[in-house]
Amino acid sequence: MASTIQALPTEVVYLITAGEVIDSLASVVRELVENSLDAGATRIVVSLWPQQWRIRVADNGCGMNLDDLQQAATAHSTSKIRSSADLWKINSLGFRGEALHSLTTLADLEILSRPLGGKLGWRIIYGDGGKVVQIEATAIAPGTVVTVSHLFGNCSSRRQGLPTTAQQMKAVQAAIQQIALCHPHVTWQIWQNDRQWFTICPAATIGQLLPQILPQVRQGDLQEVKLEIPNPLNSSLLTPNSSLLTQHSALNLVVGLPDRCHRHRPDWVRVAINGRMVKTPELEQTILSAFHRTLPRDRYPICFLHLAISPDQINWNRNPAKTEIYLNEIIYWQEQITQAINQALSISSSNLKEAVHTTRVSKLLKAAEAKGGYNFNPQNPNPCTDAINRVSPNSLKAVAQVSNTYIVAEHSGGMWLVEQHIAHERVLYEQLCDDWQLVPVEPPIILYQLSLAQVSQLQRIGLEIEPFGEQLWAVRNIPAPLQQRDDCAEAILELSWGGDLQTAQVAVACRSAIRNGTPMNQQEMQTLLDNWQRTRNPRTCPHGRPIYLSLEESALARFFRRNWVIGKSHGI
Repeated sequence: MASTIQALPTEVVYLITAGEVIDSLASVVRELVENSLDAGATRIVVSLWPQQWRIRVADNGCGMNLDDLQQAATAHSTSKIRSSADLWKINSLGFRGEALHSLTTLADLEILSRPLGGKLGWRIIYGDGGKVVQIEATAIAPGTVVTVSHLFGNCSSRRQGLPTTAQQMKAVQAAIQQIALCHPHVTWQIWQNDRQWFTICPAATIGQLLPQILPQVRQGDLQEVKLEIPNPLNSSLLTPNSSLLTQHSALNLVVGLPDRCHRHRPDWVRVAINGRMVKTPELEQTILSAFHRTLPRDRYPICFLHLAISPDQINWNRNPAKTEIYLNEIIYWQEQITQAINQALSISSSNLKEAVHTTRVSKLLKAAEAKGGYNFNPQNPNPCTDAINRVSPNSLKAVAQVSNTYIVAEHSGGMWLVEQHIAHERVLYEQLCDDWQLVPVEPPIILYQLSLAQVSQLQRIGLEIEPFGEQLWAVRNIPAPLQQRDDCAEAILELSWGGDLQTAQVAVACRSAIRNGTPMNQQEMQTLLDNWQRTRNPRTCPHGRPIYLSLEESALARFFRRNWVIGKSHGI
């Protein structure tokens, strides 16, 4: 029998390999832009002509000399790694040496480059397989310009299988925005058909950059947390070739405060590691879990997480696009992320902000004059920051109760209005989560006409229930907070309608919380404020409703025009 196994022709191998790396306009842009970032570029210009299947990426990076240019597009050529040991020390975005070579297989490739300090630039055109077909000296500023033309010209079926031009351009925009979030110091200019499409200006932090990408979110709606965290204790034992390259890792977290912004879909729960956006379902689920019971039903958080961790913790060699990775010690990182989110959502000196999120109040304050130099307390020239550097349980002082519903609280930077029922609901819910206690009750609570599903639900959350006659059921233990309530039977009936234990805890907290319309004395209001400030997620109740409205002294001063000079304000 004749052999049916044979080696593939070289051109077929190249096409298969290229298909793993280059599959769309967006993938070309991503690969070229990552090369620019690896070259230290701080300004990147991307020009696209989608109908002509042409892309050009220009940067101000370190550039390449002639020798490097002649090898840049050959198979598996890279300046990023040298040996297998380097796979555990990857600090660059690219390392496989596949992108430019793949492009020579699928398109026409031209590179112009001049190294920093070099007196001369070079232009090289590459042929199939990365071979140099033309070299000439050229005038160019330090940096590199890569032009890809006639993409997929030798593979017409690939073009036909791609999405519409509009969809591809949307994918290009998303790819650039994701990379920009990971590198906020870079200036981006994007052109389409010789017209400027969009720009992204550099920012000092990711939180300052995000509103450019998500315009409906204001910077004041975001909270940013930067932490230095130690590496796992056994990280140096994970692989034979690993070494503890850095003693600490950095965690940069930007979250949308749940009382101000959220999404219909989990499309803005994003994770980046060492400068690249990645797909990590384990970490994404950790983020979603940390926001549980802080958002309204069927709403999702805005959260961008960037981990800068030791390279020996990561195996990038999982997917050609490098979007999927193997991350060592995943449980350790999940714990660190949860703690960081809890810190971001708490009310502390580092994140106590003006929270005017009521539309009418916001418009009212915007109509007032611009912020002036008026100071409420001459001995404290900046009451909104300096005086609240410490936030203790007593940083809010109960002043009065409005409509037996809202607590007016004073702090050194202004005043807050706290809704008493949902603030107490948040306190009780977290207490129940930490210590879910069922206490015996005598005589038992008698319920009438329960279905088998209702009985099963009560048993599922731990209640002891048994038949007590025809269509009667006796409940012999109940959640502790319901013990003193007159509507205990109605509360138990509510719990029987379904949901998991957390749903039951929310229902018990809501039933047990002080009701709106209930008068409170000064000490009761102060105790509630103190307990509420200690909660892990004080911004919203378990149903996702905002608990407080804050009016800072600066906003009040603007509205009452207290920035006028005395003579002018008196009509002199």
